[in-house]
Amino acid sequence: MQNYNVSFGNKEIIFVVEQFGSPLWFYDFEVIKKRIGDLRSFDIVRYAQKAAPNVNLLSRMRHLGLAVDAVSAGEIVRALKAGFAPSQIKYTADIFDKEALVLVKEHSIPVNIGSSDMLAQLHEAGIEVPLTIRVNPGFGHGHSQKVNTGGEFSKHGVWHGELEVLAQNAERLGFTIECLHTHIGSGSDFAHLSRVVSAMEGLVPAACKNLNTISVGGGLPVSYKRGKQNNMNLGKYYDMWDNARKRISESIGHNIQLEVEPGRYLVAESCVLAAEIRAVKKMGKNLFYLVDAGFTDLIRPAFYGAYHHISIISRTNKELGKEVDAIVAGPLCESGDVFTQEEGGTVVSRKLPLAQVGDLLVIHDAGAYGSTMSSNYNSRLLAPEILWENETFIPIRKRQTFEQMLENELAFC
Repeated sequence: MQNYNVSFGNKEIIFVVEQFGSPLWFYDFEVIKKRIGDLRSFDIVRYAQKAAPNVNLLSRMRHLGLAVDAVSAGEIVRALKAGFAPSQIKYTADIFDKEALVLVKEHSIPVNIGSSDMLAQLHEAGIEVPLTIRVNPGFGHGHSQKVNTGGEFSKHGVWHGELEVLAQNAERLGFTIECLHTHIGSGSDFAHLSRVVSAMEGLVPAACKNLNTISVGGGLPVSYKRGKQNNMNLGKYYDMWDNARKRISESIGHNIQLEVEPGRYLVAESCVLAAEIRAVKKMGKNLFYLVDAGFTDLIRPAFYGAYHHISIISRTNKELGKEVDAIVAGPLCESGDVFTQEEGGTVVSRKLPLAQVGDLLVIHDAGAYGSTMSSNYNSRLLAPEILWENETFIPIRKRQTFEQMLENELAFC
């Protein structure tokens, strides 16, 4: 089937919707395995699980030798549930909430600190764990301003000019800084990512002599638009960092490891969101396809103006009609519940086959920041997640029920 990165096709999508209803998330783990293979040159591949944190995916990644990043207490719990050893988990944040601090202490989980206050709070809690410092290099980039994680308007990391003082304080308090980490944003291009190399080399002298790892962060781009190839030369990217690693190792007198922290790159292309067209209507000159999935399922278009390839599957085995200009929107009581929009909320149309009620609409490359950012807004139920593995359909999350949605609300008269 054309335009699919996954190995399943129309037949499997129709079958899985008939079995589990719509909307639903449909993953192909073979895609994730291939993307992991792309990064095997790095010493450590640490998955940024916030992109897609289902424990079934995490467990499979663990079996493939990955480490894992956790940005909350809940993600620590998920990683432990998936079988990761505490030493394979790294808590990365700019603050500690109370639950995270308890779990870090209980399990001796390494910490990637993004503020000097975190260092003080570790010391006050009597926690001794290996430390990484996340450094804001003073610049950032990303496919949207909302994913730019560097520069003066970003909350993330320790400002590069404060690194030396923080490192000295850490050493005074008895901490060992084993790793420096920097990440400038998701979807960054090669030119911007390459700037991090020289920034990292300049930061190392301000850190400490015990450094054994540098983390290059994530942000590797994914080609969401069909026909537009990913221009990221991963071999060149690795060589650039490997050469920097050699120079840094020579300068500090011992070898260091290279760690990469992909999230979106590993999972984005592995999943589609399948929905059913429930209404086809004209609004003036505009044709709308209204589907049973909304931004409560996939928020990226509404939040970032993100583009996702869209295709139509006929449920009647009839040949689809000629292409028309159509706007794709969801069922929510929100004008912004539109899948075909650009950053800033500008609604646009797509060239799609003429469809009818009951046909399936497939939103592609939805594995990253798809299911994980779903919500119960409008009291909508969370959709199920199904895994396609060894040509078998494996449910990895059930559809939420109304009872589950309400179970934590306190009833009173």
